[in-house]
Amino acid sequence: MVQRARISLKGTDPKKLDMVCNQIRTISERTGVRMGGPIPLPTKHMKVPVRKAPDGEGSETWDRWEMRIHKRLIDLDSDERALRQLMRIQVPDGVHIEIMLQS
Repeated sequence: MVQRARISLKGTDPKKLDMVCNQIRTISERTGVRMGGPIPLPTKHMKVPVRKAPDGEGSETWDRWEMRIHKRLIDLDSDERALRQLMRIQVPDGVHIEIMLQS
């Protein structure tokens, strides 16, 4: 029975996410396992309005800070050798990776 791995990637920099996706793609091509994705999921926009004046006097001027969370989803038919190579991937700072095994 083939075991499936669902890999969820989250990060603030889409270039770093694509770099990790390309590393996973090369592992799947080298080991010969089938890969589905990367599927781009909707980007989460976190917005924080902040008052410019710290004491509250003067005109009401606001800074609007925004952070974007980009997500990718990859399905991988995995064997033991592919999973071992997945664990050795160098994940850059700012990228969160989650691997769930399904039977």
